[in-house]
Amino acid sequence: MAVAQGVFVTGTGTEVGKTVVAAAVARTLAAEGHRVAVFKPAVTGLDEGVETDHALLRRASGSSQSDEEIAPYRYGPPASPHLAAELAGEEIDPERLRERARAAAGGADAIVCEGVGGLLVPLAPSYLVRDLAADLGYPLLVVAGPGLGTINHTLLTLESARGAGLEVAAVALTPWPEKPSEIERSNRETIATLGGVEVLALPHLDLGAPESWPALRI
Repeated sequence: MAVAQGVFVTGTGTEVGKTVVAAAVARTLAAEGHRVAVFKPAVTGLDEGVETDHALLRRASGSSQSDEEIAPYRYGPPASPHLAAELAGEEIDPERLRERARAAAGGADAIVCEGVGGLLVPLAPSYLVRDLAADLGYPLLVVAGPGLGTINHTLLTLESARGAGLEVAAVALTPWPEKPSEIERSNRETIATLGGVEVLALPHLDLGAPESWPALRI
């Protein structure tokens, strides 16, 4: 379904920095003069009272999209989207997600899509994040932590993606320390070698100062 330059940002799990990496990619594209759209199928955890994922993506990209245009489904509890939808008395509609993503891409030069959790997280009972990534057709950027355990998690994610015929553009490790340890350096090299993939590194970002962020090009 890809109609514009784009990338689908996924991760090895939750809380690994997907939104930060997606925001950095969107900011880089916008700084290069592209009209950037952002899209996230579902946002949960609105009850936590922090800046939402879709708000950060909008701010980083300079987009004027509404909440509805960026994230068609938004829920209060910090739960898997299929459960959050069930608690709200509804079910996420895959066709609605595809239509909204298509609409977002149609008005932009580039689109940055961010998944929810990892590739095998269900958006609906029989529709995974991986299914949406396949339907949208954008290459994947896999986000992972740099520390102990990341080799297994990252290689499993690459295997899952490629098993479904998805293209993996790169892996991004974040937050990459100013002085990486021997383990972190080895993790980066090992993932690149065994995964046959480019491995990027993104340091900790000051989310209040996007102008200070380094470029992150895919």
